[in-house]
Amino acid sequence: MKMKWRNILIVIGLIVAVVLLVDFNHRMEELDRLSTQLNSVRAEATAIIATQNALAGQVAFATSDGAVDQWAYDNKMVRPGEHPVSVVPGAETTATPGPASTPPGGEVPIWRIWWELFFGNHQ
Repeated sequence: MKMKWRNILIVIGLIVAVVLLVDFNHRMEELDRLSTQLNSVRAEATAIIATQNALAGQVAFATSDGAVDQWAYDNKMVRPGEHPVSVVPGAETTATPGPASTPPGGEVPIWRIWWELFFGNHQ
């Protein structure tokens, strides 16, 4: 009879071990799913914080004096004491002729240019 109790305890122990192993496996799957979800939420939060920082920068610029000045100039407004100027297109103009490209006295040979470059103008 002693042998039967021992066998029964071994079978109960194996059943408990299998149940614990299945529960452990279930918990590991849940941990993996939650870790993936955590990484997704972290990425989304990082994107939201970056957007918030960009919007805060835009708000800071929009409330600055520089933004007011830029808006005023874009809408053709001027400060007291300034005089607005409008550019009026003129009539067609003709191009003025440029100077002649040939040096006076004819064309200078290339060897002469190099001579003057290295030794100067010693004539």
